[in-house]
Amino acid sequence: MIRRATADDAPEIARLSAQLGYPAAIATFAERLRQLQSRDTHAVLVHEGEGNRLAGFVGLEQRLMIESGERVEIVGLVVDEQARRTGTGRRLVAAAEDWARARGMPELFLRSNVLRTEAHPFYEQLGFLRTKTQHAYVKPLR
Repeated sequence: MIRRATADDAPEIARLSAQLGYPAAIATFAERLRQLQSRDTHAVLVHEGEGNRLAGFVGLEQRLMIESGERVEIVGLVVDEQARRTGTGRRLVAAAEDWARARGMPELFLRSNVLRTEAHPFYEQLGFLRTKTQHAYVKPLR
């Protein structure tokens, strides 16, 4: 079952995020989730797995950009290592598409790290088109 994330999902979202290389404290994820839940331009959807575990989650953001207009971006997609190749990722992307369509958005956009080579064919099989390759930069602010 796919549903909106709740505060109780923070430990599982933290576990899944760590699998993808984004570790942080459960409290950090709980606070981020709390903030995102208050924004109608964001959604975090989860796929329930066996027991009390999540099989995956997808984070979504509706944004308006001056150069490309309005669209929904998948800002995070994580499928549990043990749930990969079971249809979880496809179901999460389909739920993301439904969320975007319900908001009247013309397209769904995502970025995938060039190092995640196993993910690229997955996205292409789902109908995503590769439009560019880019570098990402970060500048810490003091």
